[in-house]
Amino acid sequence: MSLRSATDVAVGTELPEQVLRVTRADLVRYAGASGDFNPIHWNDRVATEVGLPGVIAHGMFTMALASRVVTSWAGNPGALVEYHVRFGRPVVVPDDDAGAEVTVRGKVGALLEDGRVRVDLTVTTDGEKVLSLARAIVRLA
Repeated sequence: MSLRSATDVAVGTELPEQVLRVTRADLVRYAGASGDFNPIHWNDRVATEVGLPGVIAHGMFTMALASRVVTSWAGNPGALVEYHVRFGRPVVVPDDDAGAEVTVRGKVGALLEDGRVRVDLTVTTDGEKVLSLARAIVRLA
């Protein structure tokens, strides 16, 4: 992982688009790590009983996927100094081997002081935004 330099980016610099798969197995692992065992994240019957279209990914898991794209681009997980999102709609994860696709796109929206940049993110599944107003502030080398 090479560190990205603040002198190498400009407003409009695009991060490489990443398409990430989310499977039910990922949700089980995340539930174990986070302690969030809400059945809407693993049980279709419960999810549909509460009005969801099916089992959904944890919002914080979706948020973490998007932040990983930013920190990979920056070349340093510690470069992320601020991160904000609003949850727009859930990522529905089918009970199959393919799971759901989450697409993450990013663009430098502003150059800030001290080598920091604001990255504006677009996070979608099935062409629909799942995170709204997603922005990360990273300190580049």
